[in-house]
Amino acid sequence: MAVGRLGLAFSETLHHTKHVLHVCLFLLVLLLFELGAGGLWGEVPVDVQYPPLVTLLLQLLRILPLLALPQAIFNFLGLVCFNAFPERAKLKGSPLLAPFICIRVVTRGDFPELVRNNVHRNLNICLRVGLEKFMLEVVTDKKIDLPENQRVRQVVVPSSYKPKSGALFKARALQYCLEDDINLLSDLDWIVHLDEETIVTEAAIRGILNFVIEGRHQFGQGLITYANENIQNWVTTLADTFRVSDDMGKLRFQFKMFHKPLFGWKGSYVVTQAEAERKVSFDHGPDGSVAEDNYFGMIAYRDGYSFDFIEGEMWEKSPFSIYDFLQQRKRWLQGILLVVHSRHIPVSTKWLLALSLYSWVTMPLAFSSVILSTTFPVTVPPLFNIIAAFVGGVNFYMYIFGVIKSFRVDRLGWIRMVLCIVGALITMPFNFLIENFAVLRGVIGNKHKFYIVNKLTEPAPPVNVV
Repeated sequence: MAVGRLGLAFSETLHHTKHVLHVCLFLLVLLLFELGAGGLWGEVPVDVQYPPLVTLLLQLLRILPLLALPQAIFNFLGLVCFNAFPERAKLKGSPLLAPFICIRVVTRGDFPELVRNNVHRNLNICLRVGLEKFMLEVVTDKKIDLPENQRVRQVVVPSSYKPKSGALFKARALQYCLEDDINLLSDLDWIVHLDEETIVTEAAIRGILNFVIEGRHQFGQGLITYANENIQNWVTTLADTFRVSDDMGKLRFQFKMFHKPLFGWKGSYVVTQAEAERKVSFDHGPDGSVAEDNYFGMIAYRDGYSFDFIEGEMWEKSPFSIYDFLQQRKRWLQGILLVVHSRHIPVSTKWLLALSLYSWVTMPLAFSSVILSTTFPVTVPPLFNIIAAFVGGVNFYMYIFGVIKSFRVDRLGWIRMVLCIVGALITMPFNFLIENFAVLRGVIGNKHKFYIVNKLTEPAPPVNVV
């Protein structure tokens, strides 16, 4: 007994120490950025005189980082205020006391082997944790050869099905599941939404069980990491370490502190109460079908539902090619543009998401201001330099933290861990260029498209069902 308590105390101390060291490193990076940008002692006045209109234009370009300030603050507070290395989630109640859970996977059916293997794998993990009242439901446009039973259900969306508002793509499939003659769930049941490549973990199942047993919030979401098992593309995987930090920073802070999707949320590792999902629905027309996750979240926020962060991570893969990476970012940009410009979502609900989007859309201009500042320097108030350095320092550190959170040093060793951090920092210019290119293509292109990234890799070995 004493040994167990000693081990528990040591574990708590270790996790706390990791967090303290991470915060110290974070603050050091921010200090170095402020010193490098001259934000702490002001800017030397520029003697060059320009026409008033040119001066105004150059100054506007220099203050564009203000648009990214809110999300930088949320990322900073999320990574600092909450333990970034929490202990493994522990069950707060028996799985027997949990309500019924439907783990729903939506797919077009283009990668049946991937879906089959992941269904089997996720089923085994759920059973290993002790989950009793649950089923895995695969919603597909094309029928897949699945061993359907009381644990596995397949829902094939007929090509003739058309939602009332004309919802398309994934939103159409999700709405089909909510139709009275298709839905099998009661109001108090819960749905866990996954992409076809998402792998649940025991920690995530425990976190979901705690969330639904507590039942205080209608919607929840947790952390997704991308550097697990076989890595198909190191460049895109290292670039996605930024998303890991975003989950642990901005996403976690907005849910834990405000219980609202102030900056939106993702479409996978989504946990919803069945009654609330049916009331919000996915039937929001073509504009709500490209980034259906963010549109759904904004409507739920508008209607007064509450959200929370779920402990425990799930696993996904980054795009396997640079082209898919670009197309993925382009779709996200176009989808969020439709969300932000929707007349059905009030400004009071979407203004922070809008600022985040506009900071993304103006990224090419921000990049041009860096180049122009060397040739056409212009004086701005010192506060703007402090803000720009803070935003840059937060974004820089998020790549470092994303690697630390995605890879385990006890498996890689310190040398390989450092190499991964260096690799992530090297991918920053690549990610920046891809994001800029996505902006240029996304703003002028057709916004009502839904590009599906390629998820086909070498065939996975069959998984035995428990």
